[in-house]
Amino acid sequence: MREIEPAVELLWITPNALRIIEAAGRTCYKSEDKIADGTAPDFVRRLLARGHESVIEHATASFRIITDRGISHEIVRHRLASYSQESTRYCNYAREKFGGEIAVIRPPGMTIEQEAHWRRACEEAERAYFALLAAGATPQIARAVLPTCLKTELVMTATFREWRHFIRLRAAPAAHPQMAAIAERIHQILLRECPEVFEDLSLARGS
Repeated sequence: MREIEPAVELLWITPNALRIIEAAGRTCYKSEDKIADGTAPDFVRRLLARGHESVIEHATASFRIITDRGISHEIVRHRLASYSQESTRYCNYAREKFGGEIAVIRPPGMTIEQEAHWRRACEEAERAYFALLAAGATPQIARAVLPTCLKTELVMTATFREWRHFIRLRAAPAAHPQMAAIAERIHQILLRECPEVFEDLSLARGS
């Protein structure tokens, strides 16, 4: 059994997103004649200030997210997005390419005693998983004993509008700490890539 850290990686984002959003937005008002170099940022900010967020659905971003299965269950509840996720039905963690072991993500904030209990439970789950495989069970059957903290990877693609919703909800103070860390990282990346669309979000912890 090995422990890994959660991670977020930007895979793709709409090139020239502000120009596309401006072109779409000005179509609504038939003000395309006002498009010029440098007009997009202020125009997009005005749209968002008025709550006209449908136009930012013309831009998307795709992220690779490494987290545990429990957190991934929260992520995929965002229905206005597309997902591709590591499959425990087809991935056989006894194989060499997985190192012949399961990978887990340690929950935050545990005491020494709590962590000891958690580690023993994960190790027992790993032993049971490999015992089932050795007894002839398929990965999709053996996975029944895998822990919720099992590492998983998924690619999530969503429009800018849905990413704003995701950040508002998942970086809020009431969010699970592991979920909030992912949402905050996504927020920081999107702020760097397209600040005009994401700079007004202030619900991330500590902001």
